Amino acid sequence: MDFAGVLSVMGADLRRVEDRLRDETRVNYPFIGEILTELIAAGGKRLRPLLLLLAARPFDYELEQLLPAAAGVELLHTASLIHDDTIDHAELRRGRPTLNSRISTETVILFGDYIFARAAMLAAATMNPRVVGVFASTLGEICDGQLQEIFTTRQLEQSRDDYLRRIFGKTAALFAGSAEMGAILGQAAPDAVDALRRFGGDVGMAFQIIDDVLDLRENTAHLGKPSGLDLRQGTITLPTMMFVEQADGDGRELARRVIDGRASDREHEELVRAIRASDALSDALRVAECYVAGAHAALEPIPDGESRRMLAALADHSLRRTH
Repeated sequence: MDFAGVLSVMGADLRRVEDRLRDETRVNYPFIGEILTELIAAGGKRLRPLLLLLAARPFDYELEQLLPAAAGVELLHTASLIHDDTIDHAELRRGRPTLNSRISTETVILFGDYIFARAAMLAAATMNPRVVGVFASTLGEICDGQLQEIFTTRQLEQSRDDYLRRIFGKTAALFAGSAEMGAILGQAAPDAVDALRRFGGDVGMAFQIIDDVLDLRENTAHLGKPSGLDLRQGTITLPTMMFVEQADGDGRELARRVIDGRASDREHEELVRAIRASDALSDALRVAECYVAGAHAALEPIPDGESRRMLAALADHSLRRTH
């Protein structure tokens, strides 16, 4: 089964998640409500709620019990994007103006906090203490990942382990938590819950590495946000690390100038071209492929059948993304 097949099978259930999201994002502030509706509508394929639903599907799949958590993980993701864009001073997200490009920073931060609170209320609505615990720890991991990114900005000397810990918190923790919450609500056995958490974490790691590759490989029009943005912001990603490891003295000096924020636009573009011409992007893709292989291996304890095949297709989709 391919990813299109997954979306076809799960389409009706995902539409129920969309309905719940619309209900949860109605606010009493007309302008903010309009922007939030736009933000939710532009939300892509809903990978995190889809993962939550798929993690429950091989077991006791009760959609009504899953809906609050599925909507909650998407709201948690949305709130984290709002805060990310504010911290990064980003003007575009998915080809649309960000909240912080339209309203004051103070309002955006409070609004992101409000969405975090709504997400937590949805987790609580499951009436399952284990789910609430996973939600809380996931939120903590997301914040930790973002703090690591802030405190390592413009520091070229970072280890591969530093990068992997950072992207687990920033991205993969929510994939891992989504899968774990789905398995818990599906009343899966402990070994299956652990396996699905590992699966979600590996998929999330591959997803972020691919995101970092796309940031350097694709153009602005395709991405819906400026290309090479991580370099401009001094964020060290795996392709940049791999380029620096392979580069000669001139290449390393160029990377240092760009990461330090001392480079001109011409030098920034020169570095992007150099990374594209090197093996760094293909090497980073191979690391992502290893994580997807790990995700497939994690599915061993899961009952064989359509649900397991759909989980495998979701893992494979993380490698085939183009934006």
